[in-house]
Amino acid sequence: MDVRLPKLGEGADSGVVVGLLVKEGDAVKEGQTIIELENEKAVAPIPATVSGTVTKIRVKEGDKISVGQIILSVDAGDTEAKPAKEKAAEEASRKTKPAVVEDENEEEENVAKTEAEVAAAPSVRKLAVELGIDLARVRGSERAGRIVMDDLRAHIQRLQKLALQPKGAASTPARSNAVPPEPIDFSKWGAISRKPVSQLRKVISQRMAESWTTVPRVTQFDEADVTALMELRKKYQAAYEAKGARLTLTPLVLKAVVATLKQYPIFNASLDEAAGEIVFKDYYHIGVAVDTDAGLLVPVLRDVDKRNLLQLTKEVEELAARARERKLSLDEMKGGTFTISNQGGIGGGHFTPIINLPEVAILGLGRGELKPVVKNKQIQQRLLLPIAISYDHRVIDGGAAARFTVDLVQALEGFSEEEVKLG
Repeated sequence: MDVRLPKLGEGADSGVVVGLLVKEGDAVKEGQTIIELENEKAVAPIPATVSGTVTKIRVKEGDKISVGQIILSVDAGDTEAKPAKEKAAEEASRKTKPAVVEDENEEEENVAKTEAEVAAAPSVRKLAVELGIDLARVRGSERAGRIVMDDLRAHIQRLQKLALQPKGAASTPARSNAVPPEPIDFSKWGAISRKPVSQLRKVISQRMAESWTTVPRVTQFDEADVTALMELRKKYQAAYEAKGARLTLTPLVLKAVVATLKQYPIFNASLDEAAGEIVFKDYYHIGVAVDTDAGLLVPVLRDVDKRNLLQLTKEVEELAARARERKLSLDEMKGGTFTISNQGGIGGGHFTPIINLPEVAILGLGRGELKPVVKNKQIQQRLLLPIAISYDHRVIDGGAAARFTVDLVQALEGFSEEEVKLG
């Protein structure tokens, strides 16, 4: 029996094999992880759908594989002797096997066979005729390329995606109209070494290029006096540690950000270009950028407005740790409404963070610095935090951005001690 790559999630049809956890001759059980697949910015464990002995491994590390592609073959033994429940599960798996979906950027392949030579049920042929679809251009997922209804649906979905794609669009928007770069032999000037671009780096590159080329962005800069806020943190730090949490600036900023987002719902929205609508969200799922050895990952904290500071502190720490260990699921990095990128632990001041589409704004934080400030007609030493808010100018006007920034600064400077106290 063949074990195929199952559907990975909405909009996820492929990935790169980063780990092979079995070898030929190994016995595997249904549900046992057989490979690790890097998709988008997550590494997902792929389980076996049947039990048996591995007879042939059909992928290797570094391979990019798509939904429906064979991962390995298994000798399941005497299927008649298997429990009825297991046989039923295998039959259901066979019947619901995902169709292989063609890449939406590929041209339709030229098929040598005629439509009459295509293997398909009469009901499938009838529907194809009604819809005006040439079955010779549909890729079949069953044995000998037989086309089933799921294959026809997948083909229609692909055609719809292509129809909505801007004319001449490419998978890398930044270079859609550019001449391919000329290869350079750097070794003629001295010793070099090369390292393949990881799948994660490719995803980051594509996303950043897409954001840079499609969004007219503006960045608003300011500084927040967080002297009192950091004193509050220091005052309650031991109490939080006693509860197993390390209170940092990030959860405090999360609280201030959500309070400000509630005043300015447009910053928590998204632009639906296809429908010509702005989507306002009644939930606050905040992405927190995490610097890892593999690259930048952005896990999302759900319902931040419904969490107290202790819960947020623990969740931020747990998500950041799992991000660095590459143990985040793809779902944990989707659905964000606003993102925070805090570089304060590394250093540097103001910077221009790139918007994390389909969000419309992002907050960048630099390292706090002691500066002389005139306060109450006296020069005082205060801890100033650089903040930078990049926003999508198609959705947000400069006046709204300035007001949002002012109120965020006030939320940070006037942070309530009641929010920090432990009950």
